[in-house]
Amino acid sequence: MDAVREKLMEIEAQYDSINEMLMDEEVVRDPARLTKLSKEQAGLKQSVDAWHQLKELDDRISQADEMLKENDEDLREMARMEKEECEPEREKLLERIQHLLIPRDPDDDHDVIMEIRGGAGGDEGNIFAGDLYRMYTKYAESKGWKVQVLEASPSEAGGFSQIIYSVKGNDVYRELKFESGVHRVQRVPKTEAQGRIHTSTATVLCQPEAEAADIEIDPKDLTIETHRASGAGGQHINKTDSAVRIVHIPTGITVNCQEGRSQIENRETAMRLIRARVYEEYKRRQEEEEGKIRRAKIGTGDRSEKIRTYNYPQNRVTDHRIGLTITQLDRIMEGRLDGIVSGLLEEEEKRKLEETQL
Repeated sequence: MDAVREKLMEIEAQYDSINEMLMDEEVVRDPARLTKLSKEQAGLKQSVDAWHQLKELDDRISQADEMLKENDEDLREMARMEKEECEPEREKLLERIQHLLIPRDPDDDHDVIMEIRGGAGGDEGNIFAGDLYRMYTKYAESKGWKVQVLEASPSEAGGFSQIIYSVKGNDVYRELKFESGVHRVQRVPKTEAQGRIHTSTATVLCQPEAEAADIEIDPKDLTIETHRASGAGGQHINKTDSAVRIVHIPTGITVNCQEGRSQIENRETAMRLIRARVYEEYKRRQEEEEGKIRRAKIGTGDRSEKIRTYNYPQNRVTDHRIGLTITQLDRIMEGRLDGIVSGLLEEEEKRKLEETQL
């Protein structure tokens, strides 16, 4: 209990400190810093409010205990009634506080950049990549999120060999961060004449879209080249140097963008991708150095990890990391992912709660 109080006092001090910074003229003139601090403060508000409620309840219980020492029976009865009201309320509040004190992923409120690639299975893997993209866009629609395609390589048989897109909205990364990995599909492909079930895969990578305040990339660390776009994409293809390739020298991360209608558009998209990938890489390195890759994480987040199987003949989807099976694959492919997302978030909360042991 002392540990809980100490943590709440720390949070309150942090909240008050941010409040003072938000009134500083330099911060007010810096929109990026102002936004970041406002978000940080908003994330602490529930804990601060709960701390104030806890102190109030403790005061009421303490006063009731003093009244119980009085000789007046009426006063003692009032004290008993006060304690009967306050103590269960306090227990519920303490339970809520335990959940509020679970460390929040600082990237949870970020937008995301998602990349889906067709994997094993040739054409069928690409078709499945298209099905996953449709599933995620339907889910995004249900949440009121905005989807923007950044790069796409359509497959002749349908779907995509690769598609990269951004998703903007509230708590997008929080809900989609567990989607990275290998998604496996078991079904009869349209091209299968004998009706045999095939297993194919597609890989998904979900990264938080880094904001300017999250990471500063030195322009000297970048090599930027322009070249002529190749493949299908419109009349401008192979006529102008509209495609842009950017290499981040310290990490070797490379992106190539050619889907935009101009060099400026492709450069903008390439910078968004570089920022997201470099941010993710630095975060991964920091976690390794600090030993933060712990059991609280659900899976590795690596795109080579098999995370989920979509079985069409049995209308079943299974998430292998938490042993969750849902026999409503048809609904899930229409973007009704809430059951899977909530299951993963509950497991994350459970593991973090075990780790905090406050």
